[in-house]
Amino acid sequence: MRSKAADMNESRQGEEVIALQSVESGKQLGRALLHALHNAGISVLYEDRDMKTVWARNMRAPWVADTADSNGILPPAQAERIGAAKRSVIASGNPERLELGVPAEDGVRWFQVWIDADRGEGGEVQGVVTTMVETTEQKRREQTLKTLLREVSHRSKNLLAIIQSIATQTSRYSGTSGDFLTRFRGRLQSLAASQDLVTSSNWRGAELHELVSGQVGRYAADPRRSVRFHGANPYLNPNAALHVGLAMHELAVNSVSYGALSRPNGHVEVKARLTSAANGEPALSLTWAEAIGGREIRRNEKRFGSVALERVVPTSLNGTATLEITEDRLEYDLVIPRGNFETD
Repeated sequence: MRSKAADMNESRQGEEVIALQSVESGKQLGRALLHALHNAGISVLYEDRDMKTVWARNMRAPWVADTADSNGILPPAQAERIGAAKRSVIASGNPERLELGVPAEDGVRWFQVWIDADRGEGGEVQGVVTTMVETTEQKRREQTLKTLLREVSHRSKNLLAIIQSIATQTSRYSGTSGDFLTRFRGRLQSLAASQDLVTSSNWRGAELHELVSGQVGRYAADPRRSVRFHGANPYLNPNAALHVGLAMHELAVNSVSYGALSRPNGHVEVKARLTSAANGEPALSLTWAEAIGGREIRRNEKRFGSVALERVVPTSLNGTATLEITEDRLEYDLVIPRGNFETD
């Protein structure tokens, strides 16, 4: 039979093994937590009640100096703000949370800082734990999103103003409600097509060639044959894309109804060239020309199309425009100042 002493000895050995395993597990947990702090970019600092450092993990700039002879790189105002928060936590035991922007070479680095009290078994504050996490990229994304939202709001208001103007002018030159709805829908679809190009380019704008082809293609059976495009192909900014698209829509509808595109083999010529405006500044000269043939277009008839081409579009672009119609030819010339487009 086993003696009582042998049983007690075996029990002690088992307890020692468990204790050793517990110590080893604690070390593994500690190493795992250090890896997690490093990978997450989290810095942790523990200080006693006198704000003397007891230990620190994963400390990096700007919380520690890059060189041994430096006294630190936090601006004095930021360092004092953190110090005041730590003293408050030590005195009250209540946690504090700060957001700090630290000047850097590439702008501002942002950090979230949590300061918590470390309490002893009796509940007294015996130290303070400071946790720092960099949030620069998140902050920049938030700022970018706010900028985009403001831009979307601005563009939405502009688009609504354009739609309101089109609705007003269309109703002024429409004889019946049916006539109004037909023309207004066509113009809204024109704006939508131009807006799609603007959106797909991340709000950069639209290429002139693609814009013209898209607007005429909505009415011509074969845009590649119906539209002969020559010259420069700049990027129009969003506002210019919407208004030039509207001009192309009015010209295409007119051509399908009365002009070259109303004939089986008819075509229009669209030319774009970089030139100078009347004030000498760089500009884009856009010309639409087509043969009218034997059809009569009543030039003096009040129509929204001519108002849009000669007044609405050029005014919106701070440019100029002329619309010339003879017995056998229509030519529209639009001069667009440099601020409305860009070239590669």
